[in-house]
This record gives sequence, structure tokens and C-alpha cells, in this order.
Amino acid sequence: MKPSLDGTAPSSAIVEKGLRAVDDAHYLFAGPGSPTYSMQQWSQTPVRELLTRKLERGGIITFASAAALTLGERTVPVYEIYKVGMDPYWNEGLGILRDLGVPASVIPHYDNAEGGSHDTRFCYLGERRLQILESLMSTEEYVLGVDEHTGLVIDLEHETAQVVGNSTVTLRKGSRQKIYATGATFPLQELRSPSFSGGASSKSPGAAHSTTPSEIQRTESGATTTTSLMSSAESRRESFDQALARGDADAAIEAVLSLESDIRAWSADTLQSDERERAVAILRSMISRLGEIAISGLREPRSVVAPFVEGLLAIRKVVRAEKRFDLSDVVRDSLLQAGIEVRDTKDGVEWVLKPQT
Repeated sequence: MKPSLDGTAPSSAIVEKGLRAVDDAHYLFAGPGSPTYSMQQWSQTPVRELLTRKLERGGIITFASAAALTLGERTVPVYEIYKVGMDPYWNEGLGILRDLGVPASVIPHYDNAEGGSHDTRFCYLGERRLQILESLMSTEEYVLGVDEHTGLVIDLEHETAQVVGNSTVTLRKGSRQKIYATGATFPLQELRSPSFSGGASSKSPGAAHSTTPSEIQRTESGATTTTSLMSSAESRRESFDQALARGDADAAIEAVLSLESDIRAWSADTLQSDERERAVAILRSMISRLGEIAISGLREPRSVVAPFVEGLLAIRKVVRAEKRFDLSDVVRDSLLQAGIEVRDTKDGVEWVLKPQT
């Protein structure tokens, strides 16, 4: 129970009064906050037993956000991991789902996208840290992910589960997962003993879509889009190439710095794979090209030499008019040695800047 303003613990009478209110209520709600703090207050009290008994008697319990994290056998200490930076670990949960025969741990805010390139899916854990937590689960356990603005209604009387709200609910076990769209109703037994071996590919209400976690990332609207560090790196490289083509040095530098930021963000919060090394290779290539440009200049070579070439061709025109072809040849040969080929055509004199080898 919450301490008083002076820091002292509440009296036994106040604690008992609060527990009696929980026991008497037909409907209970718990929501945002810290799952760690919640479990500290609820442990060593009859809260868990009161909640289980309430469900047995037909009562209604609604847990959202941080409170939803506590429903399973395990709970994620979000603030300690995401904000403080501690290594991923599980705390003990209330185990309400276990009493229903569901061996799952709940992850709300499953499709969170507030971080942009910084992976904040899975209640701000990101893919890499969620995988670490999954490795600490027993063989029968799985993750029950609930998207934002979405709920999972478990009806014990009719032994069913229904997805409500804007998006989807995901049953995830290691490299496999099943996704239920809003409006889907399925047997409670699917939560008790889910099958991850297959599933319909349709995303219509009532159907499950079986896929692998690395294949999807959700947007705030709940839509499914493909994303990866490599797609970001390729986009940055395209912006870099376009900037060089139009001679925009500032935009080229911005593309390089943006890719470096992407790599740092994904290195800290996403699945470890060869994507980081591939993205770094692209970054190094972009930096190398900037180095070459620092030597040769970003301007198009023809525009750099044009004033000098045109000046020499003007001299050549004068000496040719005077029939001093020996001097005309000297000008032409000198330009050729410099990599500039002079061509006399019926339409006049043309010159071509030969490619450097």
C-alpha cells in the first residue's frame, strides 16, 4: 500500500479497508505506472488471491499498460531496463494468467513506434532485449503482445478470447508468432496451448497470421510494414548520391551523419545481425567518396576546365585563320596531352574531356 506523505507505512486498518474494497468490487481497473512499484505494493498481500477469486465469481478485471505487464508469470521492469539502462531481466508477476492455464507473459504497447529509428516496440524493449528475455523463459511459456489502443477480452464463461480496439494481438514464441486482428474471436484453449506451426495468411478479423518477428514492424496505425537497418542505409546512400549529383555538399554530409545516427540507434536496440556490418560498409564507402571529392572538388570537371580550353581554342582559331597550322597543331596536341580531345567538324570545333584512367 502507498505510504503516507510523511513516508510512514499505512496502518493495518487502512490496508485491510483497501483489501476489503477490492474484494467487494464487481469491477476492478488498474492502469499506467510502474509494474515494479505495483508488484512491490501487491506482494506479501492477498491481492493476487482476491483477483483470482473475483474471476471465479464472475467479476471483471481490466488491466492496462503497466498493470497489464503484471498479469503473467513474469513481468518486465520497464523503467529499470529502458530508462535506467539495466540489462534485461524478468520480475515476478501476479500469475493471474497462469491460474487460467495460460503460460504467457503480457507485453503491452507491443507496436509502439515513438522512437522512430530507435526501436521502441514491445513496450520500449526493442527486438534485441525482448529476445534476451525470451531466452530466459521455460519451454512452455510465450509472449502475449497487445498493441496500443487494443485489448484482449477473455470470457471465462464461454471459454473464448476476443481482440477489440484498433489493432492486433500477437502470440509470440521464439522465432514464430501468430497475429489476431481486431474483431477476432478464438477459443481460450488457443491461449492455453497455442500452435505456432502454421496459420492462415489472411489478416481479416477472426484469422491468425503466422510469421516471424524479424519480418514485421508495426506503425502507430497498426499496419504492417517491412523495415530494417539496411533499408535505412540504402535510403541514406540514395540521398547521398543525389546530393553529389547536384553538387550539394551540405546535403551529402547530412546523409552521412544521418546514417551514422541510424547505425548507433539500431546497434543499441535491435536484433544483432550482419545488417550493422553491411550498413557500416555503406557508411565507409560514402566517407571515402567524400575524401576523393575533397581532393578533386565537387564541381563537374568540364565546368572547371572550360574557361581555359575555350581560351586556347580562341587562340587556335586565330592562328588557323592566319594559316599558321604548326601553331594550331601545338595547341591541339597540348590539349590532348591534358586529356582534352579537339574535333574539327562541319559545324565548328568541339572538344571532349576524356575520362581519367
